[in-house]
Amino acid sequence: MDVVPALEEPLKKVLGPATAKVMAEHLGLQTVGDLLHHYPRRYEERGRLTHLADLPMDEHVTVVAQVADARLHTFASAKAPRGKGQRLEVTITDGSGRLQLVFFGAGVHKPHKELLPGTRAMFAGKVSVFNRRLQLAHPAYELLRGDTEETVETWAGALIPIYPATAKMESWKIGKALQTVLPSAQEALDPLPDSLRAGRGLVPLPEALLKIHRPHTKADIEDARARLKWDEAFVLQTALARRRHTDAQLPAVARRPQPDGLLTAFDARLPFTLTEGQRKVSEEIFADLATEHPMHRLLQGEVGSGKTLVALRAMLAVVDAGGQAAMLAPTEVLAQQHHRSVTEMMGELAEGGMLGGADDATKVVLLTGSMGAAARRQALLDLATGEAGIVIGTHALIEDKVQFHDLGLVVVDEQHRFGVEQRDALRGKGKQPPHLLVMTATPIPRTVAMTVFGDLETSVLDQLPAGRSPIASHVVPAADKPHFLARAWERVREEVASGHQAYVVCPRIGDEEDAPKGAAKKKSPEDEAEKRPPLAVLDIAGQLAEGPLRGLRVEVLHGRMQPDDKDAVMRRFAAGEVDVLVATTVIEVGVNVPNATAMVIMDADRFGVSQLHQLRGRVGRGSAPGLCLLVTEMPEASAARQRLNAVASTLDGFELSRIDLEQRREGDVLGQAQSGTRSSLRMLAVIDDEEIIAEAREEATRIVAADPDLTDLPALRTALDALLDEEREQYLEKG
Repeated sequence: MDVVPALEEPLKKVLGPATAKVMAEHLGLQTVGDLLHHYPRRYEERGRLTHLADLPMDEHVTVVAQVADARLHTFASAKAPRGKGQRLEVTITDGSGRLQLVFFGAGVHKPHKELLPGTRAMFAGKVSVFNRRLQLAHPAYELLRGDTEETVETWAGALIPIYPATAKMESWKIGKALQTVLPSAQEALDPLPDSLRAGRGLVPLPEALLKIHRPHTKADIEDARARLKWDEAFVLQTALARRRHTDAQLPAVARRPQPDGLLTAFDARLPFTLTEGQRKVSEEIFADLATEHPMHRLLQGEVGSGKTLVALRAMLAVVDAGGQAAMLAPTEVLAQQHHRSVTEMMGELAEGGMLGGADDATKVVLLTGSMGAAARRQALLDLATGEAGIVIGTHALIEDKVQFHDLGLVVVDEQHRFGVEQRDALRGKGKQPPHLLVMTATPIPRTVAMTVFGDLETSVLDQLPAGRSPIASHVVPAADKPHFLARAWERVREEVASGHQAYVVCPRIGDEEDAPKGAAKKKSPEDEAEKRPPLAVLDIAGQLAEGPLRGLRVEVLHGRMQPDDKDAVMRRFAAGEVDVLVATTVIEVGVNVPNATAMVIMDADRFGVSQLHQLRGRVGRGSAPGLCLLVTEMPEASAARQRLNAVASTLDGFELSRIDLEQRREGDVLGQAQSGTRSSLRMLAVIDDEEIIAEAREEATRIVAADPDLTDLPALRTALDALLDEEREQYLEKG
């Protein structure tokens, strides 16, 4: 029988089935190794008490404090009509503030005996308010007298670790469980190569695990954190480096544009000159296309920076070289929009084989799921024969029936909406792997790009093309100042009166069935405070058409409309036959109507920072200045209002993406591919640890180049296998 390595031992065998079940269900911890990597959130110093003054409402907290006084009250109630009901009120203090603990009924006896004035203990519970005072009702507690052997053992050391905990599993129970498994830390396999560890003065992994859970000094904690951050950064970067290395071994057809071909003709037609950024990025792409290994490049560009033009020039270069190019869009609305703008930009160059088409023209076809049978048959035929050099479509492009004559380049718009299977299925359409260009309008801080898109080379377009107008953004506090909202509708009417158009965006469509039970998300205190459901397109459109926007041409657009209806609405809006388009976020990406100058976003606090930035980028696309109004009912002091103020204060998407990231948990950066709620990043902070991530990437790239299979580093291989369970492997492939 195989001996299970100590860190892979199930917790059930070590801690017993009851404790193990709670740890698995509430904290996602299954093995001894999982528990050893469940790090303390912070540390309490034995001699210093926590700040009771800073307790957050409705959160589960652990505090260390001293009992100031304890009083037992009797009262009459329905259950105890003769005045036999008992309530124990204990006041604890830490010098910064006081907090009331309350125990009822039979639960008063034990604390009444134990929580005497002067006693010090750890208390854990949910903070609530009663009679305008903070309190913990029936908190769990652990005395810190050190009068029994177990307590002395458990709380030895001057620093008390406070763990991320739940109501079912308090911090000190996790601490006691760790006491049991800590000896196994000695057997932890060290994934860092000795030379790397020594060169950076990092402590060995077993020592780091001991120091993080049982530090004697603050220096111990620093040593442990420095080491554990490196582990996370290095293992992840090794996974990405191996992927880059594997991709670089694949063969691809080099695609070099002809000197006087389609690309030259297209450039000559352009009514403007390319920006410096567009020229530079195009050169990077052309250099990649000219090599015999597939390009894997991420093109980041601010909303409206001209990414589509750069992608189109790359596609034309490939057509010049005898290949075909495919552009994948996440929605039909966007695919149709891209098809329209590409054929408009190319003019007669997109009319290959047609009367009036230029000599070196090619055919540009659209392929979506909702096309009629005849049009679809023709499009498929044009792709198979090579008649069509460029195809634009949704994931309908990936279906088995779609055959290409010679697929040379795949452009994926808004990468995060495409899964790994889709990306690989499309790659499989070429005789050899096609080149890949991924575009995103969501600016990604450099560290996140290195962490999440680490298998792609990155190009950034950060200049706006000439003639683009600035966008003014303002927060409209509808609850505090209703007249501001009235003024917002007046501004929309003014824009329409001067010949422009406007969007009104809502979080919901409005024809939804009641959400199925169990689908309810856990509400934040702010949501709870504001019980009303998010505003809906169908309701708001009716209210506006009959109220503040009476007399204007108001239409709706949302994801559950029939594709033909959606396209018809977008065409009417683009043609100027609609004044105000009330829509969901279907307009978030790629919709391009230069005459639309104003946008009102209802319930703006229900959207994320980068989503608001994306939406705002739909206005100010012509020569007239853009206006974006963020309507919210959130109170001024709320985090949601601060987020909206940040969006209103800057048009720099990279700055906003940092703010967005700082406000979310790190785990969200790496997507939700984590099993349960655990992120592979427990110690590493993507924004703060930029240097570590950059250095880890360099080290990983060097090590993988020298030893791609990591033959000489078995412990690193084991750590990689643990990181890349199936879900994670897929997540990395999705980029």
